[in-house]
Amino acid sequence: MPYKLSISDPDTGKAVQYELDDTKTNALMGRTVGDIVEGDIIGLPGYRLKITGGSDSSGFPIRPDVHGSGKKRILMRGPPGYRPRRKGVARRKMVRGRELGSDIVQVNMKIVERGSTPIEDLIMKAA
Repeated sequence: MPYKLSISDPDTGKAVQYELDDTKTNALMGRTVGDIVEGDIIGLPGYRLKITGGSDSSGFPIRPDVHGSGKKRILMRGPPGYRPRRKGVARRKMVRGRELGSDIVQVNMKIVERGSTPIEDLIMKAA
């Protein structure tokens, strides 16, 4: 299943959506949250992107502090995946591990280093 990328630009505060094909999706398999990816492997030459999170096909969020790629029930006190209404509340919730696998649908990324052409132009060419 191809990944849908949500690429954020910290300088402008805008985000763009980008859907990968199967060959580019395979290049991201096995990467973990926090890894920096060269944009060349996903069709964005000159860019460097950092993986910041994502979610699987059931909507469970990826937690950067959970090892592996499977689902786990963990006791959480805060985001991502749980936002308590009151201070000091903890809850056991289902989350996905930090490794990107075949069950992942959406991957969140942010731009670390930009290329010479604007990212909107590169995405329009790919579409």
